[in-house]
Amino acid sequence: MQKFGHTAVGATRGSVQLFSAFEDNGIMWSGNGPRQEARKVKFSEPFLSSPLVHVSISMWDIESGANQRADISAENITPEGFEIHFRTWGDTRVARIRADWMAIGSVRHEDDFDL
Repeated sequence: MQKFGHTAVGATRGSVQLFSAFEDNGIMWSGNGPRQEARKVKFSEPFLSSPLVHVSISMWDIESGANQRADISAENITPEGFEIHFRTWGDTRVARIRADWMAIGSVRHEDDFDL
């Protein structure tokens, strides 16, 4: 559990299209077995420490002839940003994925001062 002290709490969010593989027959659309895509996200301003980050799939375009396998996560979280990782495996064919994210953490307050 992350506990917030006397600092202000900030929240930010965004939406990222991770890939569009069907247009160029990319590996997510044409491949088999374990596959992964990653996208870096930079916050508009840094947090005081690594925030809590939640990611979810907000749009998916997956071929229906096979099992629909997907894993999405936030990794390498820092006060400045993080990476969204999307994974699939087996014979799943993924055309497009869009992810939404939200970060919540400690931020500087306008009344903070340095001694």
